[in-house]
Parts: sequence; structure tokens; C-alpha cells
Amino acid sequence: MADNKAKRGGADRALIALTEKYEVAYWSKKFKVTPAKLKYAVKKVGRSAGKVEAYIKLQKHRASDKSRIALSEPYEVRYWSKKFKITPARLRLVVATAGHSSRKVEAYLAAQKAAKKAGKAKKAAKKAVRKATKKTAKRKKAA
Repeated sequence: MADNKAKRGGADRALIALTEKYEVAYWSKKFKVTPAKLKYAVKKVGRSAGKVEAYIKLQKHRASDKSRIALSEPYEVRYWSKKFKITPARLRLVVATAGHSSRKVEAYLAAQKAAKKAGKAKKAAKKAVRKATKKTAKRKKAA
């Protein structure tokens, strides 16, 4: 949309003028957002239609499915890595194994942690048994 009706070049069409009602209506319809959301996006990223469109797409993506882990988005990899307290590489491995659902990933990590704890407890029990048998063997030798 042109801000100045005398100018009809591409540079003017790539900018969003919030002062023109018809432009606000046009861009709101084009991006499928309310005029208030359009105005907020323009204030956040500037008047460039391309930047506003990218910002709106990003916001829609973030709101669309919060329970799925999108490994293609770096900000999601950082977020979920921090949330689960694992490295991004490990997150990619776990997602490949358990799936993209954050609940499945969380359950998988909890199961791994429980298995690790059980393994440690088993080792400790074996060590205690060995120690006890050594003591009884020493007592038998002494007697």
C-alpha cells in the first residue's frame, strides 16, 4: 500500500503507515491480525512490512503449540534445553527417541533418571554385600 498516493514505487509499498486507516485495515486483513496487534508489531520491529510479517509469523508459531518441541527453531532448542537442564545435543537425541511432545520428552528423561538411580542403588547394595562378606571372612580367619 502506498502512503503517499503520488508515490507508487515499491519502496513506499514496503512500509506500513499506521496513520492511514485504509492501510491499517489492509495490513490487518493481509496478516490476519487485529489492528491492535498490527500496531504493536509495528512498534516492536518498525514500519517495514517484511519485518512485521516475520514478527507476526513468529508470534503465531509460538502461540500455536507450546507442548511441541520444534528443533528447527533455535529459541525453542535453548528454551527446552534450559527447562530440562540438558545440552542442546542431548535434547535433539531425546526428541529423536521420544518424539516432539514435551510431555513425552519429560517422561523419557524422568525414566532415564530413575533407571540411573536404581543402577546406583544396585551398585551400592552389591558393594555393601561384598564388604559384609569380607568382614565375615576376616572373622572366620581370626577365630
